[in-house]
Amino acid sequence: MTSKQRAKLRGMANSLETILQIGKGGINENTCKTVEQALLARELIKIRVLENSLYTAKEAAAEIAEAVGCEVVQVVGTRITLYKPNPEKPVIVLDD
Repeated sequence: MTSKQRAKLRGMANSLETILQIGKGGINENTCKTVEQALLARELIKIRVLENSLYTAKEAAAEIAEAVGCEVVQVVGTRITLYKPNPEKPVIVLDD
């Protein structure tokens, strides 16, 4: 992913609401399945890492991205923005 593509996604993510929270339960199979389903439906999602979580936002972003196979767009404070294009019907079209 190029920096221009990342910048476009960051701009699109400004208006997004957080749809998932990671707390003291951490990142498990169910969390990864939920993230996968959300990415399939929306392509671009925001996640919040709560203060009582065992992970920092960067650690959580890296682990989720590896487990799900998505791109980390940005990590700001406790918020993570992830992107994964829908293989069948991409909604967000990134310029090459």
